[in-house]
Amino acid sequence: MKSKKIAVISLGCDKNRVDTEKMLWYLSSGDYVVTNDYAEAEAIIVNTCAFIESARQEAIDTILQAAAFKTAGKCEKLIVTGCLIEKYADEVKSGIPEIDAVLGINEYEKIRSCLEEGTGPAVPDDGRILTTPPHYAYLRIADGCDNFCTFCTIPSIRGKYRSRTIESLYAEAKFLESEGVKELILVAQDVTSYGKDIYGDYKLIDLLRKLSELDFKWIRLMYCYPELVTDELIDEIASNPKIADYIDIPLQHVSNPVLKRMNRRSNYADICKICDKLKEKKIALRTTFMVGFPGETEEDFDLLMDFTKRFKPYNLGIFAYSKEKDTPSAKLKGQLPKAEKLKRVRLLGDLNLENVRESNSSAIGKTFEVLYEDVDYDRGLFKGRTQYDAPDIDRTVFFKADFVEAGNFYKVKITGFDDYDLLGEITE
Repeated sequence: MKSKKIAVISLGCDKNRVDTEKMLWYLSSGDYVVTNDYAEAEAIIVNTCAFIESARQEAIDTILQAAAFKTAGKCEKLIVTGCLIEKYADEVKSGIPEIDAVLGINEYEKIRSCLEEGTGPAVPDDGRILTTPPHYAYLRIADGCDNFCTFCTIPSIRGKYRSRTIESLYAEAKFLESEGVKELILVAQDVTSYGKDIYGDYKLIDLLRKLSELDFKWIRLMYCYPELVTDELIDEIASNPKIADYIDIPLQHVSNPVLKRMNRRSNYADICKICDKLKEKKIALRTTFMVGFPGETEEDFDLLMDFTKRFKPYNLGIFAYSKEKDTPSAKLKGQLPKAEKLKRVRLLGDLNLENVRESNSSAIGKTFEVLYEDVDYDRGLFKGRTQYDAPDIDRTVFFKADFVEAGNFYKVKITGFDDYDLLGEITE
């Protein structure tokens, strides 16, 4: 029997990617092959994001582009899944009649029955088909969120915080280890809350120590809530050789009045203490800042600028506040004009670029261990990452070498930089 070709489009964050990999696992026992050629695909699956308006618009545009292949290509079935469906299923399906089926975030086991009527899940919910390069993978340790930031739609989409057991995570990590994964990236809406719901106490450090028994080179922490970044966690990162000297803490802001309106429980003094400790322990901080939140004054923004000058986050994402329907912040007074929000994004972005150039300049002459990942043919250079950089979102090291193998680690001496990225040459 001829295999059916399926194209899968995964939008949004790496947590969504894990959902996509689960869907592919459910399809793995069927007669399917995955293709990147949408014109040849007999079925197209779009896994959507709905975090902010721009993500929803990207999702709609992608669905419409996929729908065009029902006439211009060989597509017989268009299935849409994910966060957009969880929140707007009726509107999406009625607005785009080419869609054959929709699945919410807790219905991925139904994916085969959407393709083959009357067919249920053929494999248990304990596997994944990796869509990342083979040397790294994401491990989602929990789903949902209980923080209820006033700007965020995640709790209404993903529900309450739900940790997985240490045993199940260890088993999945062991499977990933057997697949050749060398970098394990822990993700959740809030990684630091891990375990509170099922164990009655925070168990992230226990989980890290258990996962460290496995043969990973780097274990990376993403999406840590600042209030729960304790001295013990910082010490564990600094002392455990399996954990990358890196932590992602989406601070969102540092001004106390803004943090209060965001319903964030951290404050300026505590944030500064955390950043001082990270600097002392030589742990690279990745964070995100939201500018233009309702009521953000010039003084609030100046404090954010001063903080960025002082602490110089190693990696920084900056975005403008997006007024989301049905969130508490949408009802707040003091909504800023779009032009003012974009101006503040630009100013903070310019400052961050200065910090990055300063940091990169100080790296010249130093040697870093780099995980080789790909080739940049335009530059004629190999490319990889240090332990201080997560895939896709952080800095890249472009380097010269005679021969390297993807997924291996090499000593690279930094010889220069190109704004955000480093340039170097292999020393071994």
